[in-house]
Amino acid sequence: MTTVPDDKAISEAEMEARLHGICFKTGPPRRIGVELEWLMYDPDDPARPIEAARLEAAVTALRGLPLRSAITFEPGGQVELSSLPADSLTACVESATADLVLVRSVLTGLGLGLAGHGHDPWRPPRRFLTTPRYDCMETYFDRRGPAGRSMMCNTASVQVCVDAGHEEPGPLGMARRWRLAHLLGAVLTAAFANSPLRQGRPTGYRSTRQALWTAMEPGRTHAPADGRDPRTAWTHYVLDAPVMAIRDEQAPWTVPSGMTFRRWARTGLPRPPTLDDLDFHISTLFPPVRPRGHLELRMIDAQSGADGWIVPLAVTAALFDDPEAAETVYRVVKPLAETAGARPAPGNPLWRAAARHGLADPELRTAAVSCFTTALDALPRIGASPAITAAVAAFTDRYVVRGRCPADDLLAPLTGKEGRS
Repeated sequence: MTTVPDDKAISEAEMEARLHGICFKTGPPRRIGVELEWLMYDPDDPARPIEAARLEAAVTALRGLPLRSAITFEPGGQVELSSLPADSLTACVESATADLVLVRSVLTGLGLGLAGHGHDPWRPPRRFLTTPRYDCMETYFDRRGPAGRSMMCNTASVQVCVDAGHEEPGPLGMARRWRLAHLLGAVLTAAFANSPLRQGRPTGYRSTRQALWTAMEPGRTHAPADGRDPRTAWTHYVLDAPVMAIRDEQAPWTVPSGMTFRRWARTGLPRPPTLDDLDFHISTLFPPVRPRGHLELRMIDAQSGADGWIVPLAVTAALFDDPEAAETVYRVVKPLAETAGARPAPGNPLWRAAARHGLADPELRTAAVSCFTTALDALPRIGASPAITAAVAAFTDRYVVRGRCPADDLLAPLTGKEGRS
């Protein structure tokens, strides 16, 4: 007999009501958060796969740390730290930095390190976690090709979480912030592209990580269709997305083919879906901007260096939460909609150019210069520390004004040049 996580089935109307209620929690933007993914590697031989026993020892040691952030692990053994929502950018940076010091100290003692790359530049994908969730995910994505397996095991990111915004219109309004996220997202992809290599060789993309997301199933990795209000767009997106897995406590999970959650709700087969099933389904959707009460911006590659992650966090916070900056940057990125066209991100021409060329693309470079200049002006107004502002200024000078991104540093020894490959 099939067992279900929650024995109370819910109707399609109840699902729609829940999605409307939980995904966009509006109000004055006050909090900021960050989710930091890192690749674990052996500094003595980065291309060598880490043995399962060493990974297990590292996971056990890290789970025992007194962290303020939640710590989890991705299928390939990547480490993820998810900060608590902070009342200011500086508080968020200080909290996450303190946790990273503890994590790095433990890993150093085990002969391991953290690498900030959007895609593993050394090793082929190899899955470490063997939970039912990841077993199903691998089966599901393998039907379409190898991109899903590489995403699961070989990618890492900086995910910035901002409040959904006011219910009312205006620079900090929810609808404006939703629209801004999907246009500014291409600029952030380009500026922070940091994954041009696979097993030591150039892939042809500045952000191989973003190229993988683009190649995967559009129904769960591309943005909702534009033209509707955010709540309606997201509700339709969730219910019309294919089901990845039907969970069972006593048997292997079923991996359907082509069945949407809406169809599951209407047919009730192989069993009626529950509230827990809906929440699990939402966790298997990976658009570039995911509403979780707040907005989770998922398009930024992991950054190199101990503190490289601070720059995308600071730039995003400044451009979303300072009203003057939000108004300015919206005018900057709004014309990019013409290049993007009607296709949802990241499958449209704007996002594809960001992934392939980074800031070597002239249109994205021009927009990025304006966005970073605006962020630098706004950072003192949102209380950023001088050290944070200095980090953003250094990144702007080193990369943005020169039409470069971190990926170009990795490509330079192989291509002998800094510009477009």
